[in-house]
Amino acid sequence: MFTQALLVGLVLFGVWFIEKILTTPMVFRPIVVGTLIGIVLGDPAMGAKCGATLEVVFMGSIQIGAAVPPDAMLGAGIGTALAIITGQGPEVAFALGFPIAVFGQSIKIVCFIIRSWYMGLACKYAREVQVKKMHLLNWAGLILQCTIYGLVGFCTIYFGSSVVESALNSIPENVMTALNISGGLLPAVGFALLLQPMMTKKNFLYFFLGFIMVAFAAQSVLSVTCFGIVLAFIVVFELGKNKGEKDVEEIKDEELEALFDE
Repeated sequence: MFTQALLVGLVLFGVWFIEKILTTPMVFRPIVVGTLIGIVLGDPAMGAKCGATLEVVFMGSIQIGAAVPPDAMLGAGIGTALAIITGQGPEVAFALGFPIAVFGQSIKIVCFIIRSWYMGLACKYAREVQVKKMHLLNWAGLILQCTIYGLVGFCTIYFGSSVVESALNSIPENVMTALNISGGLLPAVGFALLLQPMMTKKNFLYFFLGFIMVAFAAQSVLSVTCFGIVLAFIVVFELGKNKGEKDVEEIKDEELEALFDE
């Protein structure tokens, strides 16, 4: 168990380190983290399944400005690890990962509070033009947050996996069956969270069109996606082009009218 906990902690440490060093290449997303956890724990297929399930759920969970959403990386990493260690599936990864992600939200806020204390030192070093110390301060903040992620992952797996396993074994079979069935609803939940800030009167018909194609025309997700791409090109390039030409013509007409008026 120590080795598994250590590997999970190292993955979380390394993923966040790479995420910040390479200027946010999105390696912290659940589908990547889940796959990496599956690889180090010897079950990459289950890791990818758990990661993909949680990716759909957390698809719209992105930090913008000072708003701190649930920590998708921490939830996916620990949730996937616990699901693999206990021999369960993606539905358990979600059931465990989501509350862990909410807990990770608090951890990230604490990290931000601690790192805010560095600002006074950073201003002092900037006034004194101590570039090396500013570099060290920047690295210290990154290493601090990576270490916290690693320790949380290690401690959760090392001290909590046996408790989680015994708790899961005590759950009645009908409850586990209900979890398996509800797991099929997770993609809908994820897309609903993603579409909530995007839904407007202008684009509602496009979503309704996709629903009709799947529900009544029995089209696959791939065919609906391809149709949506073609439709997006038509709307953006063709209709947008015509609108732009119309605006130009109106401007020219207004200029001619102004010229004749003069």
